[in-house]
Amino acid sequence: MPESTEAMSRRSLLITGGAVATTVAATGGASALAREEAGPQSSQGGDDGGRSRIDVHHHFTAPAWVDWAEREGLVRRQELPWWARWDLDSTLALMNRVGIATAVLNPTMQDRYRSAAQAREGLTVVFEAMADLVAAHPGRFAILAPAVLDHPDVTTWALQHAFDELGAVGVSVKANYNGIYLGDPSYDRFLAELDERSAVLVTHPLDLPGGPPGVPTVPGIPNFMCDFLLDSTRAAVNLIRTRTLDRYPHLSVVLPHAGGFLPQIATRMKAFGSFCTPPLDAARVQDYLHRFYYDTAGPLAPSGTLVATAGADRILFGTDWPAASADIITGFTVPAVETDPVFTNRQRRGIYRDNALRLMPTLKRA
Repeated sequence: MPESTEAMSRRSLLITGGAVATTVAATGGASALAREEAGPQSSQGGDDGGRSRIDVHHHFTAPAWVDWAEREGLVRRQELPWWARWDLDSTLALMNRVGIATAVLNPTMQDRYRSAAQAREGLTVVFEAMADLVAAHPGRFAILAPAVLDHPDVTTWALQHAFDELGAVGVSVKANYNGIYLGDPSYDRFLAELDERSAVLVTHPLDLPGGPPGVPTVPGIPNFMCDFLLDSTRAAVNLIRTRTLDRYPHLSVVLPHAGGFLPQIATRMKAFGSFCTPPLDAARVQDYLHRFYYDTAGPLAPSGTLVATAGADRILFGTDWPAASADIITGFTVPAVETDPVFTNRQRRGIYRDNALRLMPTLKRA
């Protein structure tokens, strides 16, 4: 989340010029395919039309939920962070500018409930808001089911409602709850429910455990700069250590922000895995690196390491809107895919759209 003031997300949308979304030129024959596979072709970066990208990393704080939560004393509107001030007009303007056909809504602020009854009431408000949005703008939005793991029975109800009635394409969960990371046995009930549905789990980091929420661990350095990436990395390594994807083989896990530091420490994990408990062997590390999916939000770091680690077919397009403003998305996030010579145009089409459709086939109905 790269800004520090609410104003930036609004103002940057107005000052950012020009869409980065592009159109693939219609060419035929083997020579065209050879050119396509050879590498980037200026602005013809693999987009099949002016608006065909799928954004799998889109934060959504429903305005109706903010109204409800303020009445319940859970939030104070004037104190909300900039990324919790989602509005439809700015969102559609950004989507059209960048060439996003569909944004997958990830509900935020769902860790504030004081009781199971309040959690169910709040989630009902969220679900109604998302259903209305999907109905009013066909094809533009899909939804993730929010997990509230402090209330397991409410989470079970929420999964059933989101998947069976609203057509959710996956579920959103934090990298850790109260310092306990994904992969811990305490998550088994939740993960078993997802495995039965062959579900997609989209995880997201927050502040590292142990410190006051929102207070920088290192003065002057916002936690989203470094700590968020470590939070995701810890969750990923713990999932590998505990063989979670072996125990739940039908579960798919999406790591945000290009996997945090995971691609960069892959060799280190192989070298020092024997010091873990139980020990990690290099073969298991390599296997898991190719089983995760990674989104480009954040923005994406230079891509060669990620492609070498996981393969381009495991990379998904994500913006981090509105945590990342329009100028960051158009100035950094999109160009990181569009201009990086490591990608072929066919790989870009996969990152922008095809990989998400393969992972979340219900998106095709959208």
